[in-house]
Amino acid sequence: MIIDLPATTTSQVNAKLVDLREKGGAVTLGRVLTLVIVTDDGERTEEAIEAANDASREHPCRVIVVARGAKKAAARLDAQIRVGGDAGASEVVVLRLYGPLADEGASCVVPLLLPDAPLVAWWPFEAPANPSQDPIGQLAQRRITDSAAERVPAKALTVRAKHYADGDTDLAWTRLTLWRAVLAAAMDLPPFEKVTEATVTGAGDSPSTELLAAWLATCLKAPVKRVKAADGQGIVAVELKRRSGSVELHRPDTKVGTLTQPGQPSRRVALQRRSIRDCLTEELRRLDPDEIYENALKGLDKIVRGRAGTKTAAARKAPAKKSTTKTTATKKPAAKAKPPKPQS
Repeated sequence: MIIDLPATTTSQVNAKLVDLREKGGAVTLGRVLTLVIVTDDGERTEEAIEAANDASREHPCRVIVVARGAKKAAARLDAQIRVGGDAGASEVVVLRLYGPLADEGASCVVPLLLPDAPLVAWWPFEAPANPSQDPIGQLAQRRITDSAAERVPAKALTVRAKHYADGDTDLAWTRLTLWRAVLAAAMDLPPFEKVTEATVTGAGDSPSTELLAAWLATCLKAPVKRVKAADGQGIVAVELKRRSGSVELHRPDTKVGTLTQPGQPSRRVALQRRSIRDCLTEELRRLDPDEIYENALKGLDKIVRGRAGTKTAAARKAPAKKSTTKTTATKKPAAKAKPPKPQS
């Protein structure tokens, strides 16, 4: 059920929620948290709401969407309440703020918060430089951003590291859960040797590749090189060098990876890129600070930058191409020297 409340107030929205609960039996007391989604009003707003609805099936919650509209318009609040099949296992309140109200999202959210329930703030697209100092971020116990959705992901990740506060997290970090699990399991098998060097290859605009390299640098206490892949999306390959041989995890198609270890047959591992719904569901399982993510952010400065790893084979052929070019170049002057000299 979807109920539209144009040109309304938060008091009227709250009264309508109470009325729906009494008449329709929507049990607000069963909500474990309040999820506030902060975004600009547009087509992508529905993508975030859909992901929150799917995540609410594991974490029943009240979802409040702060959709900021045109700031030059007159001050107006248009609300929409979704319950039942249109809201998953949650109740969704969409607040579209226009004019001066577009910057007053926190004031509009406070009257709709569930009593004694933790608050999680999520910026699915562009996020403030310092989420913990944002008016809505100050209300939240947990603040979720996504560097991959920013215009310049690498720069956004650097900003996250600079302004990190307890409770901050990034979906670019959550996408690494499967990679970290496979690599940790591989290192738990014999031979138990120290990693002397590591290489992480991925797309140039992949913040997850940066975080994986930083995590390895802090955990292994060894040099870690971050290499830009010539093609492919996200993380492409990881190589951990040890004295007896390298442990390699390669995923060329963003779906299935191949794990290679010395003395063992190659194994195929499911490494499909995780959806927003899966990442959001995982992040809502904990409300305490993520110390591992904090250490990974600190390890960004320890990464050594390298050239594209997938170009290695091409680079080996490069000298042959250069020599052919030189030969052709030397022939041309000789050809020009052949014309006979003019007779005097």
